[in-house]
Amino acid sequence: MRVLLIGTGGREHALAASLASDPAVDTLICAPGNPGMAASGEIRPVDATDPAAVAALAVETRADLVVVGPEAPLVAGVADAVRAKGIACFGPDAGAARIEGSKAFAKEVMSAAGVPTADARLCRTPEEAAAALDEFGAPYVVKDDGLAAGKGVLVTEDRQAALDHAAACGTVIVEEYLAGPEVSLFVVTDGRTAVPLLPAQDFKRLGDGDAGPNTGGMGAYTPLPWADPGLVEEIMTKVAHPTLAELARRGDGFVGALYCGLALTPRGLRVIEFNCRFGDPEIQAVLALLRTPLAGLLDAAARGRLAEHPPLEWRDGAAVTVVMASAGYPEAPRTGEPVHGGDLPGVFHAGTALDADGVLVTAGGRVLACTATGTDLADARRAAYDLCGRAGFPGAAFRTDIAEAAAQGG
Repeated sequence: MRVLLIGTGGREHALAASLASDPAVDTLICAPGNPGMAASGEIRPVDATDPAAVAALAVETRADLVVVGPEAPLVAGVADAVRAKGIACFGPDAGAARIEGSKAFAKEVMSAAGVPTADARLCRTPEEAAAALDEFGAPYVVKDDGLAAGKGVLVTEDRQAALDHAAACGTVIVEEYLAGPEVSLFVVTDGRTAVPLLPAQDFKRLGDGDAGPNTGGMGAYTPLPWADPGLVEEIMTKVAHPTLAELARRGDGFVGALYCGLALTPRGLRVIEFNCRFGDPEIQAVLALLRTPLAGLLDAAARGRLAEHPPLEWRDGAAVTVVMASAGYPEAPRTGEPVHGGDLPGVFHAGTALDADGVLVTAGGRVLACTATGTDLADARRAAYDLCGRAGFPGAAFRTDIAEAAAQGG
């Protein structure tokens, strides 16, 4: 199988490593890729958000399957263009990708499908935002309606900061605060059949103890030893299946990975957000435990044959991912610092580049995602933080409490 993988980040590096290890894959092309992905496949340049360019590359490389990693190309219609060439594609069409591309659209779909979520108001003016903030009260939750690379959400006790965020974004969703532990569940679907992966938990705040601003994610772990054994089934019944059915009813059948971000509140399960792709950094941890070959799973979904795919098999134990970020992240990340240990197994590149001399340097906010497995969470944590000690760059910052509470039975 010839696979074309679109994307540049830690999520795509993890996908590339898994795809390259699949015996069914004889050729893997990563476009535009990153330096870490070069060990898994051929790197080709492309504008990932240009549907015509990606479709042309898929034809040129004679791809049997195209896997689109990030949200921006999906919202731009890359999957539509690839399918128009008669090539199987894992990733939703632009219509279905609105589930992430517009928070307002997602709320509309959830309302129609009866999916439990936070009460919310769509605000297009500062006056509307102010009224909604006063209606819900603190903690204030303000979400950019459009794509914001995982950094469009502000949760704060500071009303003025909430107003400023709303003004900076333009159109926002202001909603009630959802208290309770958060859970991430990826669902692979061909629009009819839906298969859940292992649930995970990620850490959005920059600092230990959930201090500091929201980020794209500072770490994750799986499985969740504290979760109810019926949690995944409940999510599929109350969230995934109704959402996919409503999208199909609207003519926006979803093919790809539906990310369900949830809060387990005192009033029950509530959806925080949907994404139209695998989430970073949770997918690094989840893929580390997936025994089933990845390419066959994604290909079955892309071709509408997921019902024929064998049940997923998982490795025993646990997996932990710790993100190493540049100094100054998320506001003003410092770039151009030399990176060491980037070739270690389990180190996924999220924001790296080669400078003019061919030296690996930092090129973004989140730079490396150090992922390791173990017999249990405590063992996996030790291994992941050992990787953080062997890889890095000047000014590297990372949380020291990823999966700590869960490993200690909390």
